[in-house]
Amino acid sequence: MNNTSTHRPFLLTEAQSRIGESLGVSDWVFIDQVQVNVFGEVTRWRTPGHCEPEIARKGPYGGTLMHGFHMVGLLSHFFKDSGLQPADGERPLNYGLDKVRVLKPVVIGDGVRLRSHISLLDAKDKGKGEMLLKTCHELEAEGIEGRVLYAEYLTYWFPT
Repeated sequence: MNNTSTHRPFLLTEAQSRIGESLGVSDWVFIDQVQVNVFGEVTRWRTPGHCEPEIARKGPYGGTLMHGFHMVGLLSHFFKDSGLQPADGERPLNYGLDKVRVLKPVVIGDGVRLRSHISLLDAKDKGKGEMLLKTCHELEAEGIEGRVLYAEYLTYWFPT
């Protein structure tokens, strides 16, 4: 867990009062070409720009790129890794995304490290203690100026 020691524990019962707050920053995650290739195989999007370093080196970015959906696929991990899983919540369900923008290409090269800066955009009470949270994830890639991805992620939580 990273940066959560400076933030108070996150609880569903307090979520509505924390809208607009920065909740935490995840630890770094290392991504290499092998992981990008596996993602390409699993999603059936094994294109030269992502999975063929020799071909991609000759392209406009000078190397293979991480799939945008691969970065999006890490959002749940980043949330949990940041220690934000509510102490009074369980059984989270992916409810979808409201907005996603891949802001900059992420060249894999010898590997790249990513992390997420997470804030709370909304918390809707769904009754019986259930809560629909909308978190903002702004992904950072080590060595790249500015954010590389913006995503508004929806998660449905049940009370413990």
